[in-house]
Amino acid sequence: MATKTSELLAAAAPGTVALVRAITDDQFDLPTPCPDYTVRDLLNHLYEVTVNFQRLAAGRAVDWSAKPDHLTEGWRDRFAADTERLAAAWADPASEQGVSAGMGLPQATVGLMAVADLTVHGWDLARATGQPYRPAPETVGALHGFMDEMGPTGRQMGAFGAEVPTGADGTELDRLLGRMGRDPDWGR
Repeated sequence: MATKTSELLAAAAPGTVALVRAITDDQFDLPTPCPDYTVRDLLNHLYEVTVNFQRLAAGRAVDWSAKPDHLTEGWRDRFAADTERLAAAWADPASEQGVSAGMGLPQATVGLMAVADLTVHGWDLARATGQPYRPAPETVGALHGFMDEMGPTGRQMGAFGAEVPTGADGTELDRLLGRMGRDPDWGR
């Protein structure tokens, strides 16, 4: 069985996994559109997302304070496998029910956070490493709805930067990035 969240994660995963696989070790120290993260930092964060959001799908609380380095032998394959497990964890209809343990948000909203991380951090990593990236259109559309709901709260909590104007000729992805505080022209 599938849920809306698992379908979105399954749509977001292939593009992000492919670009993560193509990142070379000599790119780890490059800056990213996330000002506090290098490529290495962002890869470790994204790996934590894939692991911790599996636990969140099961209604369990997570500890985000540990910051292990996941970029050890075989990390690309582990990332791909954990991304598949992430989508599978959210395929259980119970994953979208109720309020998240420790986060106090509806589970469906928490699931969209994982979609946002895979999609937007995929773009961040692509920009930082000079790779092309085209997220699944359905994820971009769903994340506009997510930003309608969570944008102001996310900004207050520091999860999103100040909105960046994108202009009338911006794509749907550009508009989404701008809403999340990213400059779509970063690195061009």
